[in-house]
Parts: sequence; structure tokens; C-alpha cells
Amino acid sequence: MILFKYFPLLSLALALPVHFDGSVESNGSTISSTSTSPAAQFTLPNDLTIGVKQVPNIYNESAIDANQAAPGYDLLNISLSDSGLSGLLKLRGEPKNIYGYDFDLLNLTVSYQSDERLNVHIEPVNMTDVFVLPDFIVTRPEVESLDLDSDLLFTYQAKQFGFSIVRKSTGESLFSTIGNPLVYENQFIQFNTSLPKNHVLSGLGESIHGSLLTPGTNRTLFAEDIGDPIDGNIYGVHPVYFDQRYGSNTTHAVWWRTSAIQEILIRNQSLTWRALSGVVDLYFFSGPTPKVAIQQYVATVGLPALQPYWSLGYHQCRWGYNSTERLQEVVQNFKDFDIPLETIWSDIDYMDSLKDFTTDPYRFPLDKFQRFLNELHNNDQHYVPIVDAAIYVPNPHNATEANYSSYVNGAKLNTFLRNPDNTTYIGAVWPGYTVFPDFFAENAQTYWTGEISKWHKDVSFDGLWMDMDEVSSFCVGSCGTGMIDKNPIAPNFAVGSPAGSYPVGFNVSNSTDYEIFSESLASVSSAAIASAEASAGTTLSSTAVATSSSTSIDAKNTLMPGKGNINYPPYAINNVQGDHDLATHAVSPNATHQNGFIEYDVHNLYGHMQTNSTYNAILDTNPGKRPFLIVRSTFPGSGKRVGHWGGDNTADFAYMYFSIPQAFAIGSFGIPFFGVDVCGFNGNTDMELCSRWMQLGSFFPFYRNHNYLGAIDQEPYVWEAVTSATKTSMAIRYLLLPYYYTLLHESHTTGLPFLRQFQWEFPEDSFYAGIDNQFFVGDSLLVTPVLEPNVSTVKGVFPGANESDVYYDFYTHEKQNFTNHKNHTLEAPLGHIPLHIRGGSILPTQEPGYTVAESRNNSFGLIVALGLDGSASGNLYLDDGESLKVSEATFVDFVAENNTLTAAPRGNYAIEQALANITILGVDSEPSTVLFGNSSAKFQYTNSTVFITGLEELTGDGAFADQFVVSW
Repeated sequence: MILFKYFPLLSLALALPVHFDGSVESNGSTISSTSTSPAAQFTLPNDLTIGVKQVPNIYNESAIDANQAAPGYDLLNISLSDSGLSGLLKLRGEPKNIYGYDFDLLNLTVSYQSDERLNVHIEPVNMTDVFVLPDFIVTRPEVESLDLDSDLLFTYQAKQFGFSIVRKSTGESLFSTIGNPLVYENQFIQFNTSLPKNHVLSGLGESIHGSLLTPGTNRTLFAEDIGDPIDGNIYGVHPVYFDQRYGSNTTHAVWWRTSAIQEILIRNQSLTWRALSGVVDLYFFSGPTPKVAIQQYVATVGLPALQPYWSLGYHQCRWGYNSTERLQEVVQNFKDFDIPLETIWSDIDYMDSLKDFTTDPYRFPLDKFQRFLNELHNNDQHYVPIVDAAIYVPNPHNATEANYSSYVNGAKLNTFLRNPDNTTYIGAVWPGYTVFPDFFAENAQTYWTGEISKWHKDVSFDGLWMDMDEVSSFCVGSCGTGMIDKNPIAPNFAVGSPAGSYPVGFNVSNSTDYEIFSESLASVSSAAIASAEASAGTTLSSTAVATSSSTSIDAKNTLMPGKGNINYPPYAINNVQGDHDLATHAVSPNATHQNGFIEYDVHNLYGHMQTNSTYNAILDTNPGKRPFLIVRSTFPGSGKRVGHWGGDNTADFAYMYFSIPQAFAIGSFGIPFFGVDVCGFNGNTDMELCSRWMQLGSFFPFYRNHNYLGAIDQEPYVWEAVTSATKTSMAIRYLLLPYYYTLLHESHTTGLPFLRQFQWEFPEDSFYAGIDNQFFVGDSLLVTPVLEPNVSTVKGVFPGANESDVYYDFYTHEKQNFTNHKNHTLEAPLGHIPLHIRGGSILPTQEPGYTVAESRNNSFGLIVALGLDGSASGNLYLDDGESLKVSEATFVDFVAENNTLTAAPRGNYAIEQALANITILGVDSEPSTVLFGNSSAKFQYTNSTVFITGLEELTGDGAFADQFVVSW
């Protein structure tokens, strides 16, 4: 049932529109965000948001097939070097200029860089107007040694140039362009590689999709601000794929080191890769296992940051926490319901008229806000606010706006993006017409650090959440030029969830609530829509969209020399926005950076560059401590500094399912600290979905509940059933915090993802390829979530069961009689998520507390799950949980065999908490005695499990102060 004590019914059903002054309407009353807003404000004109309608090349039946039309190149002047070879590629015959002007001469360089990495680099001889990804953004790998034993072999065909990468140990062709011409034009690069039948490819993100790149997949790599469309291009760009070959039981990876706009087509036996600028800079990683291939790639782009220990706690957010009192209420509610809360977050509600680095003086008065933050910190809890990428431009006719220092300071330092004519580029985001920091600018770091540091003195945040950093703009082009006297302006779309949006199955699993809400929605939805329309200045049912009557594609998408046709390239990618224009809902491609770069070449880097500057700024505010930073737009190497959330998902079971393959992909890209908006962001969740999702989310590294303005409240205490389910799964999560933190450290040092696919763990068994409805947490925990409504069971498979592996029920400790390759039906009533421990594992635990700090002060435990051979192993890593440069750390290695458990610590971090208990699963017969060292220990035996207790007395100096041996 819904606990209406805290959440009046009708206010939940109504969308809460943002007023022109940034205030929010709640229950019919307006809470003013400022007393200085103009009396009249404007809505962004709708026609400024509509781009030129593009016909994506892949859907254009009249489009030229570059493979058929291109002349290709011949390889000349081949020269061998100590690390590989080089040569000159000469265009064959006359230029065809298909989607750009052909380059006549190209340089080829092939480098064997290490035992596991090979580089193929192709670039024009004349590099004028050719963009190359700078080393300072993503380090360009170099030759590590000339004494190599590589399993990769480069072979080539000189006439009609093509090349192959062959695995020497198996003779298998891993990548081959032979038989297809290389296309290299000023705005179009294309190559093709053959693939084996029934290929198993993954990667090429970011996208909402299953984990495998199945035949027929078309992938666009262009960073976009859009609400998680299935198969569309979204926030991040990661041009790397992993090719798993079951015939040879090998996996390799291919990375194109480029920030260019890209498109990849996957077919039954081919992969076509296109880019609209840049150079060919391909890196091949030999693997040979999936996990090793991932590690090789991640180590090359940058090993992940070690997140602070507290980040593993539970995070609560929503768009709509619109006052200090509301934040206090939510924090108190969590305490009253005894649901652990580590961090409370703010969406844009806290801002003064939606401007970065401000706080609303009425809803978040600084004195009250600061008292709230001090109390939060005194309780070992944390606060994280959102920061957008755009900076409001003050209205020159409004004297009260002139002191908006974040704009004034940036303008003085010349740190905002420019138009080609060197005027300031002015787009539109939440507060109105805005400018965009140019993170390539000379003074960008000084500016950004200054704004964040100054703001931190007022608002003592513990981390930052970077949004809209693709970079997003609500209009096409520099729409605010000559228009800033209209500021502040409102977006031209309705803000707030549709009143009647609920998940699949809501009317069945929430039947009583469904009847109540249906009656209420019928009476209020019309008013809600009208209110939202008034706020947006448009009519929802007749919002103008680009149609075929828009400017002709033929008139815009023409060939041009030099950099080419920047805004309308001759080759139109399948950009996810409705009109497919590159400038729709994004800064225009012709926006110019201070160093001469154009947005066309570096658009996919904006979020990554802002990430780097923000990371450095946070370090400046809190030197020596690990910055906590969650961002939306990512790029290869972003994981060195940040975590990522899955963006604007929807409250539905489909998006709960897609969170799993999204986590696999993001983890393989080197960003293991990942999570999605639990219970869903867009639309209204319900009791069943939120119950299931709160439990699933507890096994992701980043665990946050967040939803949209105007949707019903979805904190876990809203429903009794969700409260119960949440407490169950949170208790497990907090119990396993030492294991989770050890996994974070493993990711930090090796590049291994936190959540793992079956096909990574069992790479020789094709039966488990592409399974996205189950996953391992590390190597040891197998999670089988319910991902559909109105069921009380779930099917799951258990790799290697009773052949190479054994599994134990986490809750009962009982050994399971599973069979390899068989679907097993598991009981999964609401409030229960099936969880199994993989035999051969040893998991460190700690008694859960309300906060992470409280948990860290509690006693330790161990769960020993013996494998089929009676052995198990595991490890523990601990440090102070916050230092950027760790000087004190302790590792503990655990090994169980022959009825003996050994714990061997090494390191200098003092672990003062005692060891309370050890649970040993899979012991076939009751032991007569259990010894901890030479001392007898208390124990119980049930369900083939030995439960050893009372160890505090034997570990008073700390659980792992010394090596110990337990025998049974």
C-alpha cells in the first residue's frame, strides 16, 4: 500500500511546471525563487529548435555505396622499421569524391607496440585541416619494447590496399579489410572488416541495447542529450569492440582512437566503420580471454579511479526536492523508517532561477541550507548537487542580473565558446539563453576551479553531478545572439511527467491503487496538461516538428574543400534526434574553440574535457581526497576520474532489464562505477517495479534512486512492500561492503569490470553468450533478478553447475542441485531477489550499520563457500577510504583447503575491528571440533554449514592484525 501520510494523492498525479522565474508550482501555490524576476518572460521560439531535416544515409535508397564507387589505394614505398613498417598509399585513378574530397596520398604506419597491442595508423600526407585527437586528452600509446612476442601479425595486400590482423597461434584472421577499398575523404572515412558467421561482438557505446552487437545493428557514435532511446546514440562515445571467438576460444579488442562523429554497421559477416573526420588510428588487443582483452584496453586508455568508500552507500535524489525543508524531510523519513541513507542529492531545484553555482535565496537560504549540510555531515552523511554545462547570460536591461559572477568571470577570462566570426556562441538551456565554457581555452581551468571553489565555501558539497555535458542546447545554432534582452526564457517543451504514465502491469499488481489513481487522473489530467502547456508556451498536441517540407537536404549537404561542410556534412549519420540534424538539441558543429578546434571535431569530447576540469577543481577544494564525480557524457579514459549513471531512463521493466547490458558495456569501457536511476526517471513507477528495482540496484556499484519532476514520489518508504524489500537487499549490500570495496580496488588496479557477464566468466562455453538477465558481482555472487511484472518465479541458468562449479543459496546457505546448461525455475515472490554464492569463493563481510562510516566501525565476518574440490579463495583490500594517494593499505589473502582456512594479511593500514564470525558452506559432515589457531571456537552445524561465532575474544587486536588459521 502507499503511505499517503507523507504524499497527498492529487499532488502526486499533477505535473509540477517550472515557472518562468524558476519557481515550482506545488499543490496550487507558487514558491518564488527570486523577487527580482521580470514581470513578463518569454518562451524559446519553437522554430529555433528545429534543424534542417536530414535523411540518414543508411535509410536513403538513392545513396551511393562507397564500397562500390571508391577507387581505393595502392601501397607504395614500403619500408620496414624496428617496430613494424611504413608506406605510402596512393589513390587509384581519378578521385570519386563520394561524400567529401578524396585525399590523393596517405601515410601508413604499423607499430608492434607491446606483446599484446598492435597499432595501424593512416593519415593524409597533407595534414592541413585534418583533426588529430591530442595526446593530452587521451594519451596515444607508444612502442613499449622492441623485444616482443606478439600473437598479432599484420599482413597486407599492396594493390587495391587492404590489410589483415592474424592471430599467429591459431592462424585465425581477426580483422581484414582485404577485398574492400579504403575510402579516405575530407569528410568521410570508411573501411570494412570481415567477420565470422555467428559472431559474438560487444561494445561500441553508449547505447541502450542488449550486450551483443547482433547482425543488423547500426550504431551511431555522437554524444546526445536524449532520454535513453533504445538503439539510439546517447551520452557517451566509446569506439571499441570486443570480438569473442568460440571456435578458437579467444577474444580480441579493436579500438579506433578518434573523437570523430562515427557510424558502424554490423552485418552477418561484416563490420563497416565510418567517420566524418580525423585519422585512422586503430589499436588491436590480443586478449586472448574476454577479461584480459578488457584489461588490455582499459589499461591503455586509463585505469579507473578508486572511488571513496562512502560512495558505495545508498544515494537518494529526485527532481522536485525544491527546498531545504524538503531535503530535511526526506532525510528524516529515511531515519524514521530505518532505511540506510548515505547521500542526499539535489537536481536543479536548489538553483536561483536555474543558474549554475547559485542557491535560491528563498527556498534554499544559505544560513538554513548550511545548517542542514552541517547536520548531515555530523551524521556521517553526504550531499551531492547537480551542475549543468551551460552558464546563464544576464539580461543587459535587468540591473539585478549584472552581478551573476559565473558569467562575468568567464567573459573576462575569455573562456566561452565562440561563433566562427569570433562572437560569443549563445545557445539555450534551463535558465534561458546561455553560453558554454570552452574547456580547451587557456584560462578554462582557472575559471572553472574558481567558480567551484567559491561555491563550495557556501555549499559544502561532497561531490558533484555533471549533467547536460554532451554538450546540450535546446535550440539550433547561436539562437541567443541578439536575443539576450529576452532573458530569462523558458524551454519550449512541457516540464513534468505525463499524469497517467505507469509501468506495464500496473493495473494488475497495483489494482487498488490503479482504481484510485484512474479516477483521480481523469479529473486532473486535463488541468495538468493545460498547466504544463502554459509553462512551456506551446500546445503539447500540436508542437511543431521538422517535416519533409523543411529546407531541402540537397541544398545543404554539399561537398566543400578544407574542413568541409561542417554543419551539414555530405554524409548524413543516423543521429537520434527527430530531424537528424547534428545541431538539434546540441551546440552547433561550427562552434569554435579558442585553440581553433571546431565542435564538429571535438563534440564527443565536451563531457570528457569538462570532467577533467571539474575533477581538478574538486581536488582544489579538498586537496588529497578522492573527488567524487558522476557524469553523463563519457569518452575513453573518463573512468580515470569519474563514475557514470545511465541517464534519463524510464520507469518500466524494459529499462530495468536494459540496465544490466548497459552496466556490462560501461564496465568494459573502463568505468566500473556505474548505476542507473533505480525505479526509473521518466514517468511514474509503481510498488512492484520499485520493489524489484530497489533490490536489483543494490548489487550495482552506484546505487541511486532518482526521478522526474511531477512524477509520484518513489522513495523506498512510500510503499510498505518496497520498504521491506529495500531493507532486505540493503542489508546484504552493507554486509558485503568490504567485498564491494575490494572489487572497486581490483577494477582500479586491473581494469576488470565490477559487474560481469557469464560469457566473460565462462569464455569457452557459447551457451552463455549474450545472457543479459543475470550477472556476477565480481567472480563470486550470481544475481538473478525478476525483470517482468506479475510473476513470483524467475528462470535462471548456472554456468558449470555440478561440473566445474557449485552454487549456494545466499539466504539458506544450502548447496543447490543445479545442472549446467539448464534453465532452473527459482522462487521469487515480491521482496525476494535470488542470490547465489559461487563455490570456491571467500567473501569478507562487516556488520551493517546505518551509514558506511558506522558499518566500517563494526566487526568483520567471512563467508567461505567451498568449491567442488573442497577449496576456496578470496581477498580483502582496505585503506582509509578517502585518500587520493594511498600510503597505508592492507591486503588479506584467504585460502581454504583440506578443512583449513588461512588468512594472510600484508600491509600497513591498521584494521582495529574484531572478527566476529566465519560461515563455511559445503562442509559434508559435522566436525567434532573447530580450532582458531590453537584455541577451540564455538560453532554450530546445519545445512552442511559450519557457523563459527564468538571470535571477538580471539581477535581483540583486530580481525586481520596477524595471520590466522582455522581448522575443522
